[in-house]
Amino acid sequence: MKEDILGYSIDTLSSTDCCDEIVNSVTSGKKGWLACFNPHSYAVSLQDNLFSSALSNADWLVPDGIGVVYASRFLRGEVKERVTGFDIFKGVHDRLKNTNCTRVFFLGSTDETLVKIKKRMQEDYPELQVVGFYSPPFKPTYTAIELQEMISAVNNVKPDVVWVGLTAPKQEKWILNNISKLDVKFVGAIGAVFDFYTGQVKRSSPIFQKLGLEWLPRLMQQPRRLWRRMFISAPIFVLDVFKEKFASK
Repeated sequence: MKEDILGYSIDTLSSTDCCDEIVNSVTSGKKGWLACFNPHSYAVSLQDNLFSSALSNADWLVPDGIGVVYASRFLRGEVKERVTGFDIFKGVHDRLKNTNCTRVFFLGSTDETLVKIKKRMQEDYPELQVVGFYSPPFKPTYTAIELQEMISAVNNVKPDVVWVGLTAPKQEKWILNNISKLDVKFVGAIGAVFDFYTGQVKRSSPIFQKLGLEWLPRLMQQPRRLWRRMFISAPIFVLDVFKEKFASK
């Protein structure tokens, strides 16, 4: 099920149902990809047409932000809960280990982080095969040669699932432009999950998560990186939700 929020089709499934749907798609041999939607991604998309197109074309666009859940309630929609990139990452892995589609690839971040991911994946999911990693250059755009190297790194090992952690909006735009060239079944744009999974950035406690305040400890940890999200992007999103509500009347 989908719900239109500010022109984007947001999945209304719970995290459990969403992971079930993704894994069913993977095991049936279909190709699809996932992006996360939150007030910041919405605000960025207003100034970035390619990013907007990527969000619109994702097969799963999950409500990764408590603001999206509240917006849905305010608009009398069907989004019942926040579904984070980390929820998808863990849920998909928990299900894949019981299937024949166990080949996983990680694209993004640093070589150091990827080594840590490999070690933890071996501990947490010994049933899964981590068939490859690739750390691309840290730059806003890639040359044709660099893009081909990234695509070849994936296709040479034929993974079932590729996790992309290039940070938004670069990761979503990269997937949109290149998924047709990738020999995979599912691609997930999950950004900061690479750092969460390795413990380099700590997730907020379950109490903050349940209260919808996961952003607060993160803002205190990374104020220079996240202040714009809270004090510029969030008000833009809220204002546009109000406009949509009263325009419909």
